[in-house]
Amino acid sequence: MNTTPRTHADARAWARTGTELMLDAVAGLDESGFQAPSTLPDWTRGHLVAHVAANADALCNLVHWAATGEETPMYASAEERAAGIAEGATLTGDELRSWLASSAHKLAAGLDGLTDEQWRNEVVTAQGRTVPAAELPWMRAREVCVHATDLGTGAVTFADLPKGFLASLVEEIRAGRGLTGLPEGPLPEVAAWLTGRPHPLTDVPELGPWL
Repeated sequence: MNTTPRTHADARAWARTGTELMLDAVAGLDESGFQAPSTLPDWTRGHLVAHVAANADALCNLVHWAATGEETPMYASAEERAAGIAEGATLTGDELRSWLASSAHKLAAGLDGLTDEQWRNEVVTAQGRTVPAAELPWMRAREVCVHATDLGTGAVTFADLPKGFLASLVEEIRAGRGLTGLPEGPLPEVAAWLTGRPHPLTDVPELGPWL
Protein backbone atom coordinates (compact mmCIF):
# COMPACT_ATOMS: atom_id res chain seq x y z
CA MET A 1 0.00 0.00 0.00
CA ASN A 2 1.28 3.47 -0.87
CA THR A 3 2.01 5.34 2.36
CA THR A 4 3.59 8.41 0.73
CA PRO A 5 2.30 11.46 2.62
CA ARG A 6 -0.30 13.40 0.68
CA THR A 7 0.65 16.82 -0.59
CA HIS A 8 -1.42 19.97 -0.73
CA ALA A 9 -1.62 19.57 -4.51
CA ASP A 10 -2.84 15.99 -4.05
CA ALA A 11 -5.70 17.08 -1.80
CA ARG A 12 -6.75 19.84 -4.19
CA ALA A 13 -6.74 17.40 -7.11
CA TRP A 14 -8.74 14.78 -5.19
CA ALA A 15 -11.32 17.39 -4.19
CA ARG A 16 -11.74 18.33 -7.86
CA THR A 17 -12.01 14.68 -8.88
CA GLY A 18 -14.59 13.92 -6.20
CA THR A 19 -16.63 16.97 -7.18
CA GLU A 20 -16.66 15.83 -10.81
CA LEU A 21 -17.74 12.34 -9.76
CA MET A 22 -20.60 13.77 -7.68
CA LEU A 23 -21.77 16.10 -10.43
CA ASP A 24 -21.59 13.36 -13.07
CA ALA A 25 -23.45 10.90 -10.83
CA VAL A 26 -26.43 13.23 -10.32
CA ALA A 27 -26.48 14.67 -13.84
CA GLY A 28 -28.97 12.14 -15.13
CA LEU A 29 -31.16 11.67 -12.06
CA ASP A 30 -34.84 12.52 -12.37
CA GLU A 31 -37.04 13.54 -9.46
CA SER A 32 -37.67 9.96 -8.39
CA GLY A 33 -33.93 9.35 -8.54
CA PHE A 34 -33.29 12.10 -6.02
CA GLN A 35 -36.08 10.79 -3.81
CA ALA A 36 -34.71 7.25 -3.86
CA PRO A 37 -32.73 6.04 -0.83
CA SER A 38 -29.01 6.62 -0.67
CA THR A 39 -26.87 3.97 0.98
CA LEU A 40 -26.81 6.03 4.19
CA PRO A 41 -29.51 5.25 6.78
CA ASP A 42 -32.63 7.43 6.56
CA TRP A 43 -31.23 9.66 3.82
CA THR A 44 -32.48 9.95 0.28
CA ARG A 45 -30.07 10.95 -2.45
CA GLY A 46 -31.59 14.41 -2.10
CA HIS A 47 -30.51 14.55 1.54
CA LEU A 48 -27.02 13.44 0.57
CA VAL A 49 -26.64 15.99 -2.22
CA ALA A 50 -27.94 18.73 0.07
CA HIS A 51 -25.40 17.68 2.69
CA VAL A 52 -22.49 17.83 0.24
CA ALA A 53 -23.63 21.19 -1.14
CA ALA A 54 -24.05 22.60 2.37
CA ASN A 55 -20.60 21.27 3.28
CA ALA A 56 -19.07 23.40 0.51
CA ASP A 57 -20.91 26.46 1.82
CA ALA A 58 -19.70 25.67 5.34
CA LEU A 59 -16.10 25.28 4.20
CA CYS A 60 -16.44 28.65 2.46
CA ASN A 61 -17.00 30.07 5.95
CA LEU A 62 -13.65 28.62 7.02
CA VAL A 63 -11.99 30.03 3.90
CA HIS A 64 -13.34 33.45 4.89
CA TRP A 65 -12.00 32.93 8.42
CA ALA A 66 -8.55 32.04 7.09
CA ALA A 67 -8.51 34.95 4.65
CA THR A 68 -9.76 37.68 6.97
CA GLY A 69 -9.17 36.49 10.53
CA GLU A 70 -12.90 36.99 11.21
CA GLU A 71 -14.15 33.98 13.17
CA THR A 72 -16.74 32.31 10.96
CA PRO A 73 -17.88 28.83 12.11
CA MET A 74 -18.87 26.21 9.57
CA TYR A 75 -22.39 26.04 10.99
CA ALA A 76 -24.25 28.19 13.51
CA SER A 77 -25.33 25.02 15.31
CA ALA A 78 -25.84 21.30 14.80
CA GLU A 79 -29.57 21.93 14.71
CA GLU A 80 -29.23 24.48 11.91
CA ARG A 81 -27.04 22.07 10.00
CA ALA A 82 -29.62 19.27 10.23
CA ALA A 83 -32.49 21.60 9.36
CA GLY A 84 -30.63 22.85 6.29
CA ILE A 85 -30.12 19.31 5.01
CA ALA A 86 -33.77 18.40 5.62
CA GLU A 87 -34.94 21.52 3.82
CA GLY A 88 -32.47 20.99 1.00
CA ALA A 89 -33.82 17.49 0.42
CA THR A 90 -37.18 19.04 -0.56
CA LEU A 91 -35.65 20.98 -3.45
CA THR A 92 -36.17 19.88 -7.03
CA GLY A 93 -33.49 17.89 -8.79
CA ASP A 94 -32.46 20.90 -10.88
CA GLU A 95 -32.21 23.05 -7.76
CA LEU A 96 -30.06 20.45 -6.02
CA ARG A 97 -27.77 20.09 -9.04
CA SER A 98 -27.42 23.86 -9.24
CA TRP A 99 -26.63 24.19 -5.52
CA LEU A 100 -24.12 21.35 -5.66
CA ALA A 101 -22.30 22.92 -8.61
CA SER A 102 -22.41 26.55 -7.50
CA SER A 103 -21.28 25.84 -3.94
CA ALA A 104 -18.41 23.68 -5.20
CA HIS A 105 -17.29 26.37 -7.64
CA LYS A 106 -17.48 29.05 -4.95
CA LEU A 107 -15.37 26.94 -2.60
CA ALA A 108 -12.78 26.22 -5.29
CA ALA A 109 -12.52 29.92 -6.09
CA GLY A 110 -12.11 30.77 -2.42
CA LEU A 111 -9.36 28.21 -1.98
CA ASP A 112 -7.63 29.51 -5.11
CA GLY A 113 -7.56 32.96 -3.54
CA LEU A 114 -5.76 32.01 -0.32
CA THR A 115 -2.15 33.16 -0.01
CA ASP A 116 0.70 31.06 1.37
CA GLU A 117 0.35 32.86 4.69
CA GLN A 118 -3.42 32.43 4.82
CA TRP A 119 -3.12 28.69 4.22
CA ARG A 120 -1.26 28.55 7.55
CA ASN A 121 -3.97 30.40 9.47
CA GLU A 122 -5.90 28.24 11.93
CA VAL A 123 -9.65 27.60 11.78
CA VAL A 124 -12.00 25.37 13.78
CA THR A 125 -13.95 22.52 12.18
CA ALA A 126 -17.53 21.53 12.97
CA GLN A 127 -16.09 18.79 15.20
CA GLY A 128 -14.15 21.37 17.21
CA ARG A 129 -10.71 20.54 15.79
CA THR A 130 -8.31 23.43 15.30
CA VAL A 131 -6.53 22.95 11.98
CA PRO A 132 -4.58 25.08 9.51
CA ALA A 133 -6.55 26.18 6.47
CA ALA A 134 -4.28 23.92 4.43
CA GLU A 135 -6.36 21.03 5.78
CA LEU A 136 -9.52 22.26 4.02
CA PRO A 137 -8.89 20.65 0.61
CA TRP A 138 -8.42 17.25 2.27
CA MET A 139 -11.62 17.74 4.28
CA ARG A 140 -13.48 18.48 1.05
CA ALA A 141 -11.87 15.58 -0.80
CA ARG A 142 -13.12 13.15 1.83
CA GLU A 143 -16.65 14.55 1.62
CA VAL A 144 -17.05 14.44 -2.14
CA CYS A 145 -15.16 11.22 -2.81
CA VAL A 146 -16.75 9.07 -0.10
CA HIS A 147 -20.23 10.53 -0.49
CA ALA A 148 -20.12 10.03 -4.25
CA THR A 149 -20.15 6.30 -3.48
CA ASP A 150 -23.00 6.77 -1.01
CA LEU A 151 -25.38 7.93 -3.74
CA GLY A 152 -25.93 4.28 -4.52
CA THR A 153 -26.49 4.80 -8.23
CA GLY A 154 -23.76 2.33 -9.13
CA ALA A 155 -21.98 5.06 -11.08
CA VAL A 156 -19.28 5.54 -8.43
CA THR A 157 -17.70 2.91 -6.19
CA PHE A 158 -14.56 2.99 -4.06
CA ALA A 159 -12.74 1.37 -6.99
CA ASP A 160 -13.39 4.55 -8.99
CA LEU A 161 -11.62 6.78 -6.44
CA PRO A 162 -7.95 7.79 -6.88
CA LYS A 163 -5.53 5.26 -5.41
CA GLY A 164 -3.57 7.96 -3.62
CA PHE A 165 -6.75 9.26 -2.02
CA LEU A 166 -7.71 5.77 -0.88
CA ALA A 167 -4.27 5.13 0.61
CA SER A 168 -4.35 8.43 2.51
CA LEU A 169 -7.92 7.79 3.70
CA VAL A 170 -7.09 4.28 4.87
CA GLU A 171 -4.08 5.44 6.84
CA GLU A 172 -6.01 8.29 8.47
CA ILE A 173 -8.90 6.05 9.52
CA ARG A 174 -6.61 3.22 10.63
CA ALA A 175 -4.83 5.63 12.95
CA GLY A 176 -8.08 7.26 14.05
CA ARG A 177 -9.64 3.92 14.91
CA GLY A 178 -6.47 2.79 16.68
CA LEU A 179 -6.02 -0.26 14.46
CA THR A 180 -2.57 -1.86 14.41
CA GLY A 181 -3.22 -3.92 11.30
CA LEU A 182 -5.51 -4.16 8.29
CA PRO A 183 -7.19 -7.10 6.61
CA GLU A 184 -5.84 -8.50 3.36
CA GLY A 185 -7.71 -7.31 0.33
CA PRO A 186 -7.81 -4.77 -2.48
CA LEU A 187 -7.37 -1.16 -1.36
CA PRO A 188 -10.89 -0.04 -2.38
CA GLU A 189 -12.45 -2.88 -0.37
CA VAL A 190 -10.35 -2.11 2.70
CA ALA A 191 -11.29 1.57 2.42
CA ALA A 192 -14.99 0.69 2.17
CA TRP A 193 -14.71 -1.51 5.28
CA LEU A 194 -12.85 1.14 7.27
CA THR A 195 -15.46 3.78 6.46
CA GLY A 196 -18.29 1.50 7.49
CA ARG A 197 -19.59 1.11 3.94
CA PRO A 198 -20.71 -2.09 2.18
CA HIS A 199 -17.77 -4.32 1.24
CA PRO A 200 -17.05 -7.91 0.18
CA LEU A 201 -14.37 -8.64 2.80
CA THR A 202 -14.95 -11.67 5.02
CA ASP A 203 -13.94 -12.44 8.58
CA VAL A 204 -13.61 -8.77 9.55
CA PRO A 205 -15.34 -6.98 12.42
CA GLU A 206 -18.20 -4.65 11.63
CA LEU A 207 -17.19 -1.01 11.97
CA GLY A 208 -19.42 1.97 12.56
CA PRO A 209 -19.71 4.72 9.94
CA TRP A 210 -16.85 7.13 9.41
CA LEU A 211 -17.79 10.51 7.90
